[in-house]
Amino acid sequence: MTLLYSGVEEELRAAVRALLADRLPPAAVLAGVESAPPYDPGLWKALARDIGTAGLLIPERFGGAGASAREAAVVLEELGRAVTPVPFLTSAVLATGALLGAESEAAGGLLASLAAGDTTAALAVSLATSPYRAPDAPWPVTQSRGRLSGRVTAVAGAEAADVLLVPAGTALYAVAAGEVRVEPVVSLDLTRPIATVTLEDAPATPVADGPAPLRAALELGAGLLASEQLGVAEWCLETTLAHVRTRYQFARPIGSFQALKHRLADLWLEIVQARAAARNAADALATAMERGTAAATEVAVAQAWCGTVAVRAAEECVQMHGGLGMTWEHPAHLFLKRAKAGEIALGTPGDHRAALAVLADLPGPA
Repeated sequence: MTLLYSGVEEELRAAVRALLADRLPPAAVLAGVESAPPYDPGLWKALARDIGTAGLLIPERFGGAGASAREAAVVLEELGRAVTPVPFLTSAVLATGALLGAESEAAGGLLASLAAGDTTAALAVSLATSPYRAPDAPWPVTQSRGRLSGRVTAVAGAEAADVLLVPAGTALYAVAAGEVRVEPVVSLDLTRPIATVTLEDAPATPVADGPAPLRAALELGAGLLASEQLGVAEWCLETTLAHVRTRYQFARPIGSFQALKHRLADLWLEIVQARAAARNAADALATAMERGTAAATEVAVAQAWCGTVAVRAAEECVQMHGGLGMTWEHPAHLFLKRAKAGEIALGTPGDHRAALAVLADLPGPA
């Protein structure tokens, strides 16, 4: 195992960063969150097809790149640095992860379509769903005679999806987006909107039986979300450093004041630790996908730490920018909202700490 980035990963990072720098400056993100739909279809097409990020995790036999979770983590770091409004996490990670574990003919057909960038999918579960959800806990959607009925709230990526993967009972079903009603709701994170999905006797195709594919997808998503949170934190630190070096008070840069130096040094240390945790989780997930090993401990460690660090970095960014950081025109609030929303996505830090205690056989306080 190595936490260093390979040459291929650095090339992938450079390609994604160059595309985002050209197509998605902060002003474009701010303008986009006030428009409908909030997703940028043109940018997603360029990412999905031209760079091939849609099929990164999909094996070559289905037309994908056959890459590992390490490469997907690098993409998410860059998407986090730009709070990019594209459905990579929801389609290329969560939905793809569920289909990879399904091993059915229907899942294979969907994977081929996803790899080509022709289709975008979303997992129809609340974004707050934890990987540690009890396998026998009921889902809000029921199945009868091959048709699904029910209502799922806080689904991320549903507005941009052509196909929804809906859990019902112990199985996972594929439902065409045209057969469901997707109602956008007010979302804290304007760059990753959520919606309520309603199914009324919708025709569905079974793609997986049993809870294992869904749980694996949630664990994969939680582990890779840590890399996106790392990207958010790194942008906040770099932007804040640039500001305190050029913002003067009392005829000297405000970054020269020791109080701010200490806060930024502490934040740098936390981000370095977050990078190690996120890279460790991505490497463990890559090994798990290749050899079938477990990655639960590494995922729990990464999510217990990275979500909190991203929120702290965003809060420091807003505070150290002073009045400027409080304005709508500065993008700092977008990063704070992404960090806050990400902190409770796919399990809260408390959920992951509790799971880690069980995995490490550490009893809680009496």
